[in-house]
Amino acid sequence: MDHNTEAMSFVATARPDQALIFYGKVLGLELLQDTPFAMVFQTGGRMLRVQKLSAVSPAPNTVLGWKVANIYAEIASLTAKGVEFLRYAGLAQDEEGVWTSPPGHKIAWFADPDGNNLSLTQFSD
Repeated sequence: MDHNTEAMSFVATARPDQALIFYGKVLGLELLQDTPFAMVFQTGGRMLRVQKLSAVSPAPNTVLGWKVANIYAEIASLTAKGVEFLRYAGLAQDEEGVWTSPPGHKIAWFADPDGNNLSLTQFSD
């Protein structure tokens, strides 16, 4: 496969009405298409397909994340829209839920309406 081929991301929902609001209104992604099988959003120049399924079993790990310039501004914006950031026992997170990795990257996690684990990362450069 050509390494320059554009990648796309997938996440699943059993709650398409809530997912449409979450990805479209809360996260502010542009809805390109809504079919009986999936909603297609634009994010960072890439396609995100939110597949419509009858049931979803969220993975225990992060399935989708965004690189951000200012993690605290993004957290404040999403928190104002009702997003709750996740906290993990044994992980040293600050009062906003941000964990700083050994190389200095700042990461925070949150979930979509189906419990899919999403993240924001501010790389230390």
